Amino acid sequence: MSDKFQNKYRIASTRLQNWDYRWNAPYFVTICTQNREHYFGEIINHKMQLSKQGVLADVFWHEIKNHVENVDPDEFIVMPNHIHGILILNNATGGNHNNDGDGNNVNDVTNVNVANVETRHALSLQQRQQQQTPSNPQNKSGSPPKTIGQQRFQNQGKNSLSSIMGSYKSAVTRHCNRLGLEFGWQSRFHEHIIRDAAEYQRIKNYIANNPRNWKEDKFYT
Repeated sequence: MSDKFQNKYRIASTRLQNWDYRWNAPYFVTICTQNREHYFGEIINHKMQLSKQGVLADVFWHEIKNHVENVDPDEFIVMPNHIHGILILNNATGGNHNNDGDGNNVNDVTNVNVANVETRHALSLQQRQQQQTPSNPQNKSGSPPKTIGQQRFQNQGKNSLSSIMGSYKSAVTRHCNRLGLEFGWQSRFHEHIIRDAAEYQRIKNYIANNPRNWKEDKFYT
């Protein structure tokens, strides 16, 4: 449930005690913009029309899989003032933990066949990287310089859900700043461990239908 503190929206923590968010599981993630400003675009005829900030939020979500090992970004949507997405962690060292604390087997859901996600917008991350790569192709260590995307998703630490989402948020924010676009995230994000295949399908459908149901959405402002 969301509320306000010092006149700012916040999302109460739903984190499970004794659950390590590096563990393999599918996670339903929601991140709101600062003060729920409509930075990402608008809904027209039940379809999301992305702003430049919205395109960046979309592009960098789909880039996660290219810069973080054993992570599958699944169903995803950019809404006017928030994003929803399913992120599946399949770390080799992430452990297999059958119980989420409520007696549910989450491993059954991690075997879901994740569809390949393609960037659906005209903005080309590769072109931007080529335009902004320094003329000197070598750094002091003699290795090729990191691409924009690699720089944004470096320092993953232990590849926990928080570190991945923190890098994603930073990627969007820094690129908005680079392009002179007004933007800000809410400081925290909401996460939910998907417990079983039925819940996975329900959440996936909810994300896909979010633009159509925008006026009934709790984030509608």
